Parts: sequence; C-alpha cells; structure tokens
Amino acid sequence: MTTKDIKRYKTKPFDSWKLAKELRMNHYREIAESRTEKGKKLLIGGGTESMLGLPAGLGEYVFFGGEPYAASMSAGDPAFAVECMEATESAGFARDLCAYMRDYLGSFLLDRYYFGGPFPKADFYLQTHFCDTHGKWYQIVSEMVGVPYFSTDFVPLRWDETVEGRQQKVEFFTGQLLDAIEWMEKITGIKYQDELLIEAVKNEFRTTSLWAECAVLNQAIPAAMDEKSMYSFYILAVLMRHRPEVVRFYEILRDEMKDRVANQIAAVPTERFRLLHDSQPPWYALHIFRYLEKFGVACVGANYEFGLSGGWDYKPGEYLRPAVPPQDRGVPLKDREDACRALAEWWLDYHLIARGIRFSGPGRNALVMHMLKDWHCDGLMIHLNRGCEGLAVGQMEIRLALVEAGIPVMTYEGNVGDPREFDEGRTLARIDAFMESAGLKILEE
Repeated sequence: MTTKDIKRYKTKPFDSWKLAKELRMNHYREIAESRTEKGKKLLIGGGTESMLGLPAGLGEYVFFGGEPYAASMSAGDPAFAVECMEATESAGFARDLCAYMRDYLGSFLLDRYYFGGPFPKADFYLQTHFCDTHGKWYQIVSEMVGVPYFSTDFVPLRWDETVEGRQQKVEFFTGQLLDAIEWMEKITGIKYQDELLIEAVKNEFRTTSLWAECAVLNQAIPAAMDEKSMYSFYILAVLMRHRPEVVRFYEILRDEMKDRVANQIAAVPTERFRLLHDSQPPWYALHIFRYLEKFGVACVGANYEFGLSGGWDYKPGEYLRPAVPPQDRGVPLKDREDACRALAEWWLDYHLIARGIRFSGPGRNALVMHMLKDWHCDGLMIHLNRGCEGLAVGQMEIRLALVEAGIPVMTYEGNVGDPREFDEGRTLARIDAFMESAGLKILEE
C-alpha cells in the first residue's frame, strides 16, 4: 500500500513550539544564574512531583527538579548520561536504582551541569516522597552538600479508597505541608507571605487542568498532537506549573489544539492506526515514535505524560475529564491553611498517576482500558522500563488483561535514562512484528 491509497490529512508544525522551547531553556538558564549576582535568588532542589508552589511565600526562587533534568541529558547527550551513570555506580550506588536518580547524582558527583558550568548547589532541598527512591535521593545530596532537607510523605489514594481513608490522607498531607512552611521560614529566616502561596497554587491548579484539556482534545481523529511532540509540551507543567507564564502557555496551546481539531490538522498525516504508550519513553531513542509513523501509526499519548502534572477528574467506569480548579468551584483560599488543604486534595483526588498508576491490579487495568477507549486506540505499546520501579509495577498484569480482552498489545524492553539497557535493533524488530500482526506495512516515503 502507498500513501496514494489511504486518506491523507493536512499537517503543519505547532505555532506554540517555539514558545515552549524558550520557556524551558529560560528555566534552565535561570537555574544556572541563580547562584550569580546577575540572577541571585533562592535555588530549591527536589523532585518535580513535589509541591513546586509551596516555597512561593518566600518570594523569588527557582525550583531545580531532578527528573526532567535527567531526562534532558539522556535525550540530548546519551554519552554524558552514561558517564553520569558510571560515576554514580563507581560511588557505590546500585545499578537498579531509579535511572533519573543515577543520572542526577552522577552529574552532581562530576560537578558538571548539562546546560553549562558547574552543577548548581541548592540552598535547600524540598521533596515529596511518593515513589521508590525519591525520599532518599535528595537526602543523599543534601548530606553531601551540607544544606537542609525536608521531605513530606505522600500516600496516594487507592482506586477503591473509602471516604474515611481519603479524609485521613487529606489531613495527614495537609499537616505536612504546613510543617514544611514553618521549616522553610526557620531555615531561611524569611517571613512567609501567604498571598504569594495562594497565587502559586491557583496557577498550579489552572496549569494542570489546562494540560488535561489539551490531552482530551487529542481524542479527535486525526490526532492533533503526536507522542514525541507531547514530550515538549507537557514538560512545562512538570517544571514550573506554579508560574503565570506557564498558565498562559497552556491557554495558547489549548486554543491551538482546538483550531487544529476543528480543521483536521493531523500530527501524522497518514494516520490509520492509533496507539497508547505506557510508562516513560527511552529518552535517547525517541526516534522509535517517528518509525511508527512510517506505518501510518499515531501514538496519541500515554498515562505518563497525561497523568504527570495533569489535573483529572476520574470516576472508574464512568468518566475521565479535566478537573475544575478549586477557585472555580468556590473553594475558599484565604490563607495558608486553605491553600495547603486545597493542594493536598488536588493531588489526592486529581493527580492521575497518584490515583491510578501507582498501584497494580484492577484499578490500574481499568484506567488503561478507559484511556484506550476514550482516545480511540487500536492497541497499547508498553515500555518495560527497568529505570523506573514505580511505573513498572503491574505492567505485565496490564498486558495479560488486554490479551484476555482481545486488545493488541506490544512490549519492548529498555530504560528511561540508561542507554546501555536498550537494544534498538530488537525494539524495531518487535515493532515490525507487531505492525505485521495488525496488517500494516511501511508506507512508501
């Protein structure tokens, strides 16, 4: 079959692509300059699925998140990523730890910042522990540098959580956020301003809800946004969702998505088969998504980038839709207690990874099935990712559930941040075999 034999949609680059790139690079430049007189401000380190807006009451600061930093170096310079991995392993850390953690620690140990210069040392580290190694990750760095460290303990809701269980977790997490604020005031000597926190959490709610809107718009046929492009857009919500310029970016992206859907502007002009992806990608091998496009396959998203920093209202078996920000529902946000409680509830109720992906079993299987249906997918592509124990939990159970339901599913092995654990030839061969089983061949160029 040639491209003349199938329907061909209009396509064009995203107008908002340049802005997304500028915002991301400005962020990493701001991190590098935060220790200089030119851009002197607080530098706070930690995981990006922490409470990025919580330090806002301290005034000017920049948050240096470890996971997207590690992904950037893995995608942009795999050789440097391997060098960082080897430095971490030489220091005595196990090779089966979180790949992002090993990339970050290696960069720290080598004192080399991927975006230029020495590795930026934070004033303090603020982390939320909800994944396998995250609580220890920044404790190690803080001890090496000799700066303060605070970690909150996040306990996600089960898919079948009781009302009483939810309320206990809300109270538990809210209390920890309030404790973190008191701790930050104490170690910095800066008087905390509640009004700045309130503005930051409002931005966080708005940003994550807007990203969910963009994701829902990709249910259209043809898909307006492809998986590889999505990685350049979702990351801003991960890096700095508490900032007003990021809210504005997602308003622009949402409006552009609406226009593309209305005019049937496709990410893959020859779309004839739709896949959903499971887990993070091998960042150094994103070309596999371009290879899929040679078959007319559109990879329309993943539970990973949809759920990470996405604000979703999810009721199993009924709906999966963008969550409405608290300020639009009349929830009072008058002081730090209101803001911290709203933030705790938002994460517990509407953070899709915390809600549906952190546990294996019926809840996670049901979520994947729901997404396959809503995004009109013909199958699932699972990255058996040895670099992330958290998202690897339950993946083979998902595969079994899909096989039993008669839904096509493909697995391939790799590591989100360690190129040494990826076999490109084998992966492409598995894609070829999967496409053949679906009756698809590579279209003529």
